[in-house]
Amino acid sequence: MEWLNYHHLRYFAVVAREGSVSRAAKLLRVTQPTVSEQLHALEDALGERLLRREGRRLALTEVGLTVKRYADEIFALGGELLDTVKGKPTGLPQRLAVGIADVVPKLVAYRILEPALRATERVKVECFEGPPSRLLSSLATHALDLVIADAPAPPGWADTTTDAPSAARGGAASRLYSHLLGECGVSVFATARMAAELRVRFPRSLDGAPFLLPAQNTALRRELDLWFAEKDITPNVVGEFQDTALLGTFAEAGLGLFAAPDAIAVPGGRIAGLRRVGRLDKLRTRYYAITVERRIAHPAVALIAGAARATIFPRKS
Repeated sequence: MEWLNYHHLRYFAVVAREGSVSRAAKLLRVTQPTVSEQLHALEDALGERLLRREGRRLALTEVGLTVKRYADEIFALGGELLDTVKGKPTGLPQRLAVGIADVVPKLVAYRILEPALRATERVKVECFEGPPSRLLSSLATHALDLVIADAPAPPGWADTTTDAPSAARGGAASRLYSHLLGECGVSVFATARMAAELRVRFPRSLDGAPFLLPAQNTALRRELDLWFAEKDITPNVVGEFQDTALLGTFAEAGLGLFAAPDAIAVPGGRIAGLRRVGRLDKLRTRYYAITVERRIAHPAVALIAGAARATIFPRKS
């Protein structure tokens, strides 16, 4: 039976934190060769490289990052166990590791996660941004508790999609479940001057207008392309962006229009220094909480999902 040597894991955790075998050896009060031997033993046991050299420092590989997160949680739980046995209050916050798809607007992600940070029970939220495929891989290995995305897990990943039509459900055995948080409308935003000009004859005014669009592999881009085709509108695409924050920065500089979910606009239809040009009728954007649970069991995830459905994306009666 395979088992994990926690002594090796402790040495690895210290090296990962310090970025140096020599500094770790001083803290652990052992020799550098001893630390190196422990690291090699752990890598051999896991069958993966955990550290790589970057200049004078040791940096974590992708697998090393995952092992480091587990190590931190393992040793935090160990400390909590000792405190509990000794009758001391632990006060440790509940950990929630969240993957945020890079196409999800930062403000939407913040609004979804905010209730967990304001909860009565202390929650430590750890956020990791990246492409949905990479985040789903981390979720499947339990390195993450939750992935927030603008589309359900693909059929190759998801076993089912809750709150969605049966035709959208997959049948894969990887058992990732997509829980619909809600949906909202989509509007076009621009600088005040550009918005004032383009409100006249909207949406026909969008034909030939300079547009900053999300990348083609995103759900919103696919919806926009279909909307443009249906309305016989040909935008002048001056830029495409995977990162929504960068897209918004270019829009604030007056380089073009951009479409965004109404969930990020404040009353009056404003986003930072931008103004709403108009709403794109019938266009909707959706957000999902993807987990390894058919029924959400993590208290913080349940809180997030409930708050999102009640306040950010309330269903119209």
